[in-house]
Amino acid sequence: MTALAVTRATLTRVLRDRTALFFMVLLPVAIIVVIGVTVRGFDQFRVGLVPDPRSGPVAQELAADLAKAPGLRTRSYADAADARTALRRAELDAVILMPAGLDESVRAGRSVTVRVLVEPSGSAGHAAVSSVSAVVADHAGRLQAARFATGQSGGTFDGNLALARGAERASSPVAVRAETVNGQSDYLPLGYSYSTPTMLVLFVFINALAGGAAIVQTRRTGVYARALAAPVPARALVAGETIAYLLLALLQSLLIVGIGALAFDVAWGDPLAAGVLVTVWALVGTGAGVLAGALFRTPEQVHAIGPALGIGLGMLGGCMWPLALVPGWLRTAGHAVPQAWAVDAWTTLLSRDGDLSSVARELTVLTAFAVALLTCASLALRHRLTTSPGA
Repeated sequence: MTALAVTRATLTRVLRDRTALFFMVLLPVAIIVVIGVTVRGFDQFRVGLVPDPRSGPVAQELAADLAKAPGLRTRSYADAADARTALRRAELDAVILMPAGLDESVRAGRSVTVRVLVEPSGSAGHAAVSSVSAVVADHAGRLQAARFATGQSGGTFDGNLALARGAERASSPVAVRAETVNGQSDYLPLGYSYSTPTMLVLFVFINALAGGAAIVQTRRTGVYARALAAPVPARALVAGETIAYLLLALLQSLLIVGIGALAFDVAWGDPLAAGVLVTVWALVGTGAGVLAGALFRTPEQVHAIGPALGIGLGMLGGCMWPLALVPGWLRTAGHAVPQAWAVDAWTTLLSRDGDLSSVARELTVLTAFAVALLTCASLALRHRLTTSPGA
């Protein structure tokens, strides 16, 4: 019960600290948003769309289909010259020129060609043409169905086109899903699925280190000395602080996981493996935070050195960029810190559809880090409390 009383007191103190709550909740979410927005469009082709000023409903529907296509990031240009300039500046991968008189040609049964401009030296432009062609082919299928119905059973073209749209929405068309067998991607998915797991790894560790300042402050104010005089065993104080910081690390992890899933539609992979990974990483952060509280002499030292150390280890461990992009020697050096193993595990879960057995090696290494840090932290804090609790 004594250890739980220490835990309760520590949790109450931290949760009343607005600065701590800012770093636990608001700052990670803000950075997740910034990084997620920055990298989310890398898997889409940048396409400029130049509509026909006299376009009718058929042309407008095609433009809307292009704008909604998941593989295209479409931007409209009022003037074709501006779109061509953006293409030459590599601001776009392709430019779509909507044909003049599209509605009249379709109703008259004439063929229509949609022109797509690309730079001859850009491979992305030719790949964008394939995505544009798929959208145009889907649109043309509806037009052909409406034209066929008009010729066979009568009625108006617009009425039959509406029937074709309704039939398409009501039916379940054949879908194509690409799946990589035994995929070995070394990168997390782009967008929020990239920023959210890496920021979880980064901020749980940084906040745990920064939380060590509260332990230092408690030592300096003599709270531990008075508790030991009660008498309260030193091991109860150590256990209480450790449990408190573990619960805080788990709380922050669950907040980031929940916000990522609900607000940013992040899929966290296999639930069991993700839960074990979150728990083990919280133990790593707890060990680092309690160890910082035992080793540093002043809260100012913790605030000055802790975040800088956490950011440095995060950069080395691949929280800022994939380690697959760095030289081999730097990748090897990065795996000397636990952050690299945690990011590797999230990459396996999110990019390779892994399960608990797939991340067993990473979890084993992280567990070893957690055991080492928690052991050192417990011994160091107990030694500090029994020798100089007020220092």
